[in-house]
Amino acid sequence: MSGRPLRVVTVGAGIGGLTLALLLRRRGVTAEVLEQAPELREVGAAVALAANGTRVLDEVGLADALDRVSFEPTELIHRHGVDGHHIAAHPVAGWYRERFGAPFLGVHRVHLQMLLGEAWGSEHLHLGWRVADIEQRDGAVRVRSADGRELDADVVVGADGVHSVVRRWVTGGDSATYSGTSGFRGLVPVEQLTALPDPGAIQFWVGPGAHLLHYPIGDGSVINFLAVVEGPARWTEPTWMADDEPGAHLTPFGHWHPAVTQMIGAAPQGPRWGLFSRPPLHRWNRGAVVLLGDAAHAMLPHHGQGANQTIEDAAVLATELAPCGAADVPGALARYTTRRRGRTRQVQLASWATSPVLHLPDHSPALRARDSRLTRLPEDLAWIHGHDALAGDGRPAAVTTARG
Repeated sequence: MSGRPLRVVTVGAGIGGLTLALLLRRRGVTAEVLEQAPELREVGAAVALAANGTRVLDEVGLADALDRVSFEPTELIHRHGVDGHHIAAHPVAGWYRERFGAPFLGVHRVHLQMLLGEAWGSEHLHLGWRVADIEQRDGAVRVRSADGRELDADVVVGADGVHSVVRRWVTGGDSATYSGTSGFRGLVPVEQLTALPDPGAIQFWVGPGAHLLHYPIGDGSVINFLAVVEGPARWTEPTWMADDEPGAHLTPFGHWHPAVTQMIGAAPQGPRWGLFSRPPLHRWNRGAVVLLGDAAHAMLPHHGQGANQTIEDAAVLATELAPCGAADVPGALARYTTRRRGRTRQVQLASWATSPVLHLPDHSPALRARDSRLTRLPEDLAWIHGHDALAGDGRPAAVTTARG
């Protein structure tokens, strides 16, 4: 890279925006990070970090700190939701780290946000900056805030989430796709879950029309859960969240195993979350304005890959941008899109297909094939977890032969 340093502005100081900024800084490029909130904060309960995400966070020096605030599950278990019998079980702790070269961790989103924010610092962080306008002019991009502040950049990255302002500027606006399912989230102290077998495991309880996913976070003393149900048939709330009648979170699980009903009932009933994804994009950029993470490819949560694909995006974009001068940005963004578009589309599609499979009726002719596939899950999903976004060719990072 010759001449003046590349000027990068990242819109959004969440997981994707801060990971990108940290990766760029390690490569000698300083980004300006814009955040519309007056302080760094994260919503939601927890995030599952798979190996394809944790190996990137290791690259920015967060591995030890992350280990201190997260929990490595003992197993991945699928159970029948009513009687609780094992459908399939696979080791995680130890085996997964050896297989994929990085750990699988459950962490509270607030703790992850704090680690990223502390690592970045305040010097190049602009809080209370709500983007009002983006303008390409004279070979640069000008970002203007609602209160009149301006920044010029050679590239602007929209890492501003599922309701991205930058995406609307890039695409002209598009609609999210409702999956026909919704979910309730919660956090419960493990000491309250007297009926729960294997509290150290990540578990799916599956049954007709619903499923429950849960895993421990932090030091393992708290369980994070997502209860997914069919319906409502239509969703009109633009925020993807809506209040519901008391007890609505428990009704679909009334006859399920006591561990399921105890867990869902132990948490205060929060809002119902409509589960949406964004349609895959052919074009991820408009000129020197490019999308990253949920702004580019919001997906359903059923593979736990939303945050991990965002982190992968950050790794690839940092690799492509770091050696650039301003004149090289178009080529870098084209390579980034080429490397990320197909993979994220595959993960989106896999996540979309998962819910119907987990919600099969007990007498479905497809049930036996589903259960057989769950016994092969580590091998079937190695293409996701073994991916190394830090490698220029995206080669797999798996280091041992998968356990049969």
